[in-house]
Amino acid sequence: MLRTNLKHLETEKETREVIAGNENVVICCGRMGPMCIPVYAILSQLEVQYAHVCFYDQDFDIPAAGFIRNLPECRMFMGLPFTVYFKNGRVVAATTSIQNKEQITAILDREFGLKQPV
Repeated sequence: MLRTNLKHLETEKETREVIAGNENVVICCGRMGPMCIPVYAILSQLEVQYAHVCFYDQDFDIPAAGFIRNLPECRMFMGLPFTVYFKNGRVVAATTSIQNKEQITAILDREFGLKQPV
């Protein structure tokens, strides 16, 4: 399990249930490394502003992560983390490697609507 402030997904069943049961979901699949930790931190900060989005992490090296790793949108990815944005059960965006706050919020705003007032 990753040591982040995000909710964790440890099984494929949990992953599928979260995606099916929520309109807006972000799953960041990675390791505790220099490219991933900043993305986890940004997602943790954004949880409050984007209360209508469910944010999760998943350890890249567990069997359940095969679900994310094998998505068509992720098959050519080379760097970690894989960050996948789901709307109504469908992948609407996916990124690889480190992303900054502006890049992440641009995707959140485009795909899920603007952040909610805090």
